[in-house]
Amino acid sequence: MNVITTPLEGLLIIEPKIFNDDRGYFFESYNKQAFEEQTAVDITFVQDNQARSVINVLRGLHYQNNPHAQTKFIRALEGAIWDVVVDIRKDSDTYGQWYGIELSAENKRQLYIPQGFAHGYSVLTPTAEVYYKCDHIYNKSSEGGVYYADPALGIDWKIDLTHAIISDKDKVQPMLKDASNNF
Repeated sequence: MNVITTPLEGLLIIEPKIFNDDRGYFFESYNKQAFEEQTAVDITFVQDNQARSVINVLRGLHYQNNPHAQTKFIRALEGAIWDVVVDIRKDSDTYGQWYGIELSAENKRQLYIPQGFAHGYSVLTPTAEVYYKCDHIYNKSSEGGVYYADPALGIDWKIDLTHAIISDKDKVQPMLKDASNNF
C-alpha cells in the first residue's frame, strides 16, 4: 500500500496495492500489521459502518467528543464521494482548515481520519456506497457537529448546494466557532 500524507497532521490517504488480471482484481482493503508498519499507527477498529446514498446527498460534518471520539477509516465501495474533514483540534496549527478528496470505487483510495476531525461527504455519482471502520462504538451523547456551509470554513462540496439533500439535523449544526468539542 502507498501512504500519502496531507497538509493536516495525522490525516492519511491510503492507496492499496491492486492485483489485476483477466478475472478482475484483488486487494487487501485493510491489514492491521501492514497498516501499523507503514503508518506507525497502532489502532484497533471495533465497529464497521456502511451507508448508501443518492447523488447530491451531503452528510456531515460529524464527530464524537472524548471519551468516545472516533478515528475513522473510509472508502467508497460503489460510486464516488467528495470526502471532507475539518481539523477541530483547538491546539493544532491547522485548526479550522479543511481537506477534501474524491474517494471512489474506481480509485479505491481510502482516508484515515484520526480523532479531532469533523467529517462529512457529498455524493458525486447517481449512488454511492460508503464503508468505514471506527475505533470506538457510536455514542449518541458524545455526538457533535459543524454546519456544512459555515462561511468561515468555505468548503467546496463539489455539488450545487441548492440541490443538496441534507438531513434536518445537519441543517442546524453550529458554526465551528460555536461548536462544542473537547479536542
